[in-house]
Amino acid sequence: MPADDHLNFIEQIIENYIADPPQTAGADLLPIATRFPPEPNGYLHIGHAKSICLNFGLSKKYNGNFTLRFDDTNPSKEETEYVESIINDVQWLTGESMDGKIRYASDYFDQMYAWAEELINKGLAYVCDQTLDEMRDNRGTPDKPMTPSAGRSFSPEKNLELFRAMRDGKFQDGERTLRAKIDLASPNFNMRDPVMYRILKTPHHRQGDKWCIYPMYDWAHGLEDSIEHITHSICTLEFEHHRPLYDWFLDHLDGIWRPHQYEFARLNLTYTVMSKRKLLELVKSAPAACGGLNVSGWDDPRMPTICGFRRRGYTPEAVRNFCKEIGVAKFNSTVDVVKLENAVREDLNKTALRRMAVLNPVKLVIDNYPVSGGTCSGTEYLEAINNPENPADGTRKVPFSKVLYIEADDFMEDAPKKYYRLTPGQEVRLRYAYYVKCTGCVKDENGKVIEVHCTYDPATRGGQSPDGRKVQGTIHWVSAEHAVDAEVRLYDRLFTKESPDDPQDPADYKEYLNPNSLQIIENAKLEPAFSADDFNRRENLRYQFERIGYFCLDNSPRAAGTNKLVFNRTVSLRDSWAKVNR
Repeated sequence: MPADDHLNFIEQIIENYIADPPQTAGADLLPIATRFPPEPNGYLHIGHAKSICLNFGLSKKYNGNFTLRFDDTNPSKEETEYVESIINDVQWLTGESMDGKIRYASDYFDQMYAWAEELINKGLAYVCDQTLDEMRDNRGTPDKPMTPSAGRSFSPEKNLELFRAMRDGKFQDGERTLRAKIDLASPNFNMRDPVMYRILKTPHHRQGDKWCIYPMYDWAHGLEDSIEHITHSICTLEFEHHRPLYDWFLDHLDGIWRPHQYEFARLNLTYTVMSKRKLLELVKSAPAACGGLNVSGWDDPRMPTICGFRRRGYTPEAVRNFCKEIGVAKFNSTVDVVKLENAVREDLNKTALRRMAVLNPVKLVIDNYPVSGGTCSGTEYLEAINNPENPADGTRKVPFSKVLYIEADDFMEDAPKKYYRLTPGQEVRLRYAYYVKCTGCVKDENGKVIEVHCTYDPATRGGQSPDGRKVQGTIHWVSAEHAVDAEVRLYDRLFTKESPDDPQDPADYKEYLNPNSLQIIENAKLEPAFSADDFNRRENLRYQFERIGYFCLDNSPRAAGTNKLVFNRTVSLRDSWAKVNR
């Protein structure tokens, strides 16, 4: 079949598979079946999102089957907490329940064990008594074959006896392994008698104490795919040199259904660390070990984890669009994190409700604004658009009064020429409201501005001048009398270096942690156009704070335990690092 330029290389493989079905153990053509096989030893990150979107997307496109299969073959590192978090992440990202789609490698331990005995009886596997250090020392070089262990020459009967003794707990951890008998001199070191089983006397999170021997990934991987009739076993490129071993195991077992492995380039992202081991280190390290920076958990909004992105306010649609944009390739490369941030901006621009919020408030007093009964309680309500990108979101009423809050940065007493915000004698537009002209300011004993004063033109209600005069500056505001107090957390990139995990860099990746990756503003002022019911439910509501950025209400238990509203910055309105890196 000729190549289709609109298909990625894996889609082209599937199209060829459908057009010219392989003869696999005499079976009829099966539905396209893919799987996502995480090990439950940590939380998923953005790299896993690419694999989820690819495998799940293929199953949807070709009306096939998708399996979320946990590779739970190492009980010393796996926890139920990780299983539950992975299920939540996959359901959030795909938008579908995983009910009926979840499998576990541990479901197949009995069958894997039986197949291991089959290889032993065929003289293709043996029990080795070398320690890990001895295996490493005896591994050989490209020009020197591996040194065989004694078990390699044992009879199948002797090796079967030893393997059953391993299963029955008669040896200690690390005392014996089961190895495949393949090729001592293979140029592919994965084929130099790889380990199939090791002893781990650790309770399993699902199997309890039933087993004390556990299969290695290379042994289990192809067998799981075969049991589940996975038609396209899609892995990242680091498993390319493991494929001959994947095939060898399947080729030497009788009557087994034969899947095939395909490799694609993993996602590498600038300013990001993708190693689960290192992410776990950040979560568990004391701030002193991280330059004073404290990562609050796997769901810290600075972490590249899916749950961290969710707490930060990313949408699943944005992540899926990002994965679609970067595509599927055969060669590793690094993607600029700006692509991800832009995908989030593009999605939120269409969906996020607009609100006004003042993060660094200073009072703006409109001296000629009418008051009621000699107080500042005179209030009018102005019409404001909820989202100009989506007229169906309608409008809201925003209270306006004599005393407002504005951003401290929107006033400058001695301003340069191209400063178009408030400065004495200059007129600006208040968003949705009126033109105002600055008349001066009041300072405290330390010279800090505590009040800015102005007059307004009542004829400019709605921000339009009947005489056609123009102003170049528009600023946002919040009525002081009606303001809602909130804590706002400004999150930024976790690392300052584009490649913090560069293997050529002798420095520890933690040296590049960004000390300014979180700024907490405790006294922000928000307009009151928020739903108390929504706040009580603590749903992950997303907003554009006008002129500032995109924010979401923090949905974490830590934020829910406080009495105040907590908003996390999802992303700024534009790339704030662009000027820094010029």
